[in-house]
Parts: sequence; structure tokens; C-alpha cells
Amino acid sequence: MHIQDSHWSSASALAAGGGTLSAAAGNGRGDTARTTPLRVDAQRNLEHVLRAAREVFGELGYGAPMEDVARRARVGVGTVYRRFPSKDVLVRRIAEEETARLTDQARAALGQEDEPWSALSRFLRTSVASGAGRLLPPQVLRVGVAEERTGSVAGDATRVPQQRTQPGGGELRLVTEHSTAEPEDDAGTAALLEVVGQLVERARAAGELRPDVSVSDVLLVIATAAPSLPDAAQQAAASARLLDILLEGLRSRPA
Repeated sequence: MHIQDSHWSSASALAAGGGTLSAAAGNGRGDTARTTPLRVDAQRNLEHVLRAAREVFGELGYGAPMEDVARRARVGVGTVYRRFPSKDVLVRRIAEEETARLTDQARAALGQEDEPWSALSRFLRTSVASGAGRLLPPQVLRVGVAEERTGSVAGDATRVPQQRTQPGGGELRLVTEHSTAEPEDDAGTAALLEVVGQLVERARAAGELRPDVSVSDVLLVIATAAPSLPDAAQQAAASARLLDILLEGLRSRPA
């Protein structure tokens, strides 16, 4: 999925509070008491839409329609489009926020854990528990397999840091060909890849991470979710168990 170049327009911002402006203009007094409740209500609607979008996209992926987001937020779909002129704008907003959250979690793990494996596993557990990994920008998780013989992919795609070519296989690379991501999107993604790369390299250098594990592998782990279960406790237990299994798969074993 490609994220289109769309931005919040001043018209869209005004549309969210259009009723407020009309009310103030109508009485000619700029009455604060009349306008404040509308601004608070618009902010509340925005928070509901963002929370609903995280839930819906986390469960169904970024392909979920805007109508599902509106239903979860308990607002009309028109309210969603007044704040986000297109679905791509909403997707970018969620992806940017979740990328920043993951980057903060990775930095916290680096700063608070002295042991390389503890730092990596802490980051993975925190990110999986927050659900942020399932909302990574599509351009991060969209990978292409390059032939080992050529060592490249079409379009000279940007390489994920710390990637290793596997014996008898291809090389996973971040695909940015035809990407319409904004420069700030790329900066946020680069920051995440850089700090996760530090976690991976530290654990690998300490001999605690399998030498063939790459940054892409780690990102795929945090984007992996257990099947949805009706009981919250069972869901949490299933997610924890799945992560335990995946962590064991990442860890090196004595020869």
C-alpha cells in the first residue's frame, strides 16, 4: 500500500470547528462561553477517531475502511473525513505516532538495560504489549527478496541497517521504490531502524543473538500478533506465549 502525498489543509482544520466560527460570527461578540464547548467537543472527537483508528488498523490492517474507524469511534464518517481529508492522511498520522512510540521504547531499552539480550527482549516485550508493532508504516514491513547473485533490488532500494545475506538465500531490504512517504516519514523510519539496529548489533556482538538475525526479523516479530480471542486474559496469555517462542527462535545456542 502506498501512502499518498496529502496534508492537512487549513480548510480541513477550519471545517472541524466550522460550527464554532459561525456561532461566534452570528452573535458578533466572539463569545468565549459559546465557542469553548465546541472546540472541546471537536478535540474529543479527534481523540476518539485516533484511538479507534489504532484499534481498527491494529486488528484489520491498514486496508480497513474509514467506515469501520467511524463506527468504532461512534461518530459519522463525515466527521472522520473533516479531520482527515483522505484515508492516507489518517494512515500516515497513525504510522508516524506508532513509529515514534517504538523508537522511544527502543531507546529506553538501550538506556535502562546493561545486558544486550535483556535490552532486546525488553524492547520486544514492551512493543508487543503496546501493540505498536502492528501499526508500523507499510514501507517498513514491505520487503523484497533480492537475488544473492546481484545483491540488489529494482530501484536501488534503501537497505535496512545490519542486514545479513543468508547462505543459499536472498537478502531482505526495505522497499522504497515509488514510495510517496514524506521526508519526515523517512526520518522517523530511519530513526527507528537505527536504534533497533543498535539493539540487534549489541546482542549479536555479545553472542546472545543468532548471527543470521537481522533488523527486519526483529520488526517482523513485533508485527506478529496472536489470533484474536474473546477473553482478554486469554489474549494476553496467547500473545506472551507467542513472543516467548519467537524470542527462543532468535537466541543463539552453544555450538
